[in-house]
Amino acid sequence: MVTFLAGGTGTPKLLAGADDVFDLAATTVVANTGDDVELGGHLVCPDLDTVLFLDGGELDRETWWGIADDTAATHDELHRLADAAALEPGPRYLPANRQTTGRDIARWRRFSGVAEFMHIGDRDRAVHVTRTSLLDEGRTLTEATRTLADAFGLDRTLLPMSDDPVATIVHTPQGQMHFQEWWVGRNGDPDVEDVEFRGSEAATATEAVRDALDAPVVLGPSNPVTSLGPMLAVEGIRDALENTPVVAVSPFVEDEVFSGPAADLMDGVGREPSTAGMAESYPFADAFVLDTEDGTELDRPVVRTDTTLDDEADADRVARAVADALDEVA
Repeated sequence: MVTFLAGGTGTPKLLAGADDVFDLAATTVVANTGDDVELGGHLVCPDLDTVLFLDGGELDRETWWGIADDTAATHDELHRLADAAALEPGPRYLPANRQTTGRDIARWRRFSGVAEFMHIGDRDRAVHVTRTSLLDEGRTLTEATRTLADAFGLDRTLLPMSDDPVATIVHTPQGQMHFQEWWVGRNGDPDVEDVEFRGSEAATATEAVRDALDAPVVLGPSNPVTSLGPMLAVEGIRDALENTPVVAVSPFVEDEVFSGPAADLMDGVGREPSTAGMAESYPFADAFVLDTEDGTELDRPVVRTDTTLDDEADADRVARAVADALDEVA
């Protein structure tokens, strides 16, 4: 048994070629939900859905977002209507008094669907409608995720990090904004002054997540701040990681990040944007997988390999290095 903590695209890229190394039926993925937003009344769970579509054989592997070859008629029509009505495009955050009304799971991350700032395909949207409808029927996010996983034929267990709302809020000189507004709507601009996991003080890990964290855990090469940070802020998760073998794959090669906003975010919260900074972020990790070109000296066991993740052969190679590291500490 092994459990992966997943956020962004780094860990899914690792999972894409790991099937020959880690048995699907004995693998659990716990996904970050701090990136979730309610867009036009529908709950969008990007990190859950990337794994859902990957394991369901539907993921668009060019973008690592959404369903391959999906149409976007509804998305296009939303933009046509906004243009015709001269409605302002871009992220349209609902008023503050609306952020804590309605479904609890969507607190602090409600956006208007007018000229939606995230590209949502038609089949992709059907997933969000189904998820939201299941929540409105009284299901938890864990239960709704299990239903969708069954619909996509997943062999791997997929879990949200919590059934409670946690919203990743980026503090900037232009004010506070949800991570998706900062990263997708504004392309990672303006500068990061801090990152807040709003709601985390009241959120708890589900029993299913706690059980999954009894197994050895892999932190894939995801963003330490906004992909894995929300999970570590949830009650029960960090403590569980202190008591089980943990291997972390660095998203850096020394001070160079493979992709995404990890460097800007780590710098913004006062951490060194590097492999060394990543290791300091994970004091509970027992071993690390680093790139062969990464000469960072760490105080815990290290397995080195080419950590490029461009295709399934790469992912298989990195997964085998992860298995070697787990063997050292399990």
